[in-house]
Amino acid sequence: MSKRVLIVEDEELIAKSISFGLRREGYETEIARDGEAALDAFRARPTDVVILDIVLAGSLTGFDVCRIIRAESIAPIIMLSARGAETDKVLGLERGADDYVTKPFSMHELIARVQAHLRRVDFARTGAADTVRSVGDLVIDRVSREVKIGGEPVHLTVSEFALLGLLSERPGEVVPRAELLARLWSPDFVGETRTCDAHIRRLRAKIERDPRRPERILTARGVGYRLVP
Repeated sequence: MSKRVLIVEDEELIAKSISFGLRREGYETEIARDGEAALDAFRARPTDVVILDIVLAGSLTGFDVCRIIRAESIAPIIMLSARGAETDKVLGLERGADDYVTKPFSMHELIARVQAHLRRVDFARTGAADTVRSVGDLVIDRVSREVKIGGEPVHLTVSEFALLGLLSERPGEVVPRAELLARLWSPDFVGETRTCDAHIRRLRAKIERDPRRPERILTARGVGYRLVP
């Protein structure tokens, strides 16, 4: 079954170009021109990936749509932002986006990002021979995609689950940011540490008693992160 991508973009030429490129690669696509239409389309049909522009016509911004979708689904969200808008990128990641691509971009890059996120979904589901891992009172089940702390469920996005799964492969060992970016996003993302750091902050907010004083995921300054066994 082909994967479905929802394209939320109010510039018609850009939206059609993205749709054409993805369809040529075998994906199903749907275009929404504003935030309200995007939410209607997302809720009406199963969606595997969302490509979401920050600037939209209508009353809802891309940030609004991202926040609402993330509250309802773990589907990967790739945000489109203007070149140099670092604040927009950080805000998008903080609101639940999994990735961002700056305009102008090549279709090759965007398709590669879509493919990487779909691989991450598979990684989060399978990814290792040991289907259940326990790190202290933290239990990670790769088959059911469930995480529990002290028996209580924790709801993670696909990216958050994959990130925790990768850290759990080597508990107690520092995993460099470059490796996290290369394995979970793309080798091209090396240097884009904001992406990794934003996802770590979101993950800490869900699994730490006090995210400001983390005890489970510790930072090795200038290097990466480690999951405390």
